[in-house]
Amino acid sequence: MEKFNKTLRGYDPSEVNAFLDQIIAQVEAMVEEIKAKDEEIEKLKSDNLLISDKLNHFQSLEETLQKAILLAQKTSDQVRLNAYQEAELLIDDAKKTASRITNDALIRAERTEYEADLLKRNIVVFKRKLKDIIDAQLQTIESIDKTEF
Repeated sequence: MEKFNKTLRGYDPSEVNAFLDQIIAQVEAMVEEIKAKDEEIEKLKSDNLLISDKLNHFQSLEETLQKAILLAQKTSDQVRLNAYQEAELLIDDAKKTASRITNDALIRAERTEYEADLLKRNIVVFKRKLKDIIDAQLQTIESIDKTEF
């Protein structure tokens, strides 16, 4: 606390005025400091709003990216499932085709074997008939030889 010297009519006016000037200077400095702090607070509020807006934007962007990733994953899973199902259908179709081709080949082989056996029997029958004809011709020749003229 400031102490003033006493004069005839009270305190020394020059000391009081000097003290008041000092108080005024301090108050003005404090007012300026408060104004600067208020401006800084407003700037920080503005920056905070800007940061908050950017944060909201990035959160929205992150949410959109997460949805896109999830959609891409679902699409990938669906494509993979469709490819697997198509592969299964192709494999089943190939197995059926292979089975049909094998069955057709077996039937042809059996038919060819049957025809070959039939041909062999016909050859045996033909040989026997040819032999019988030749034997009959030989007998005819022998009987001509035995006949006297």
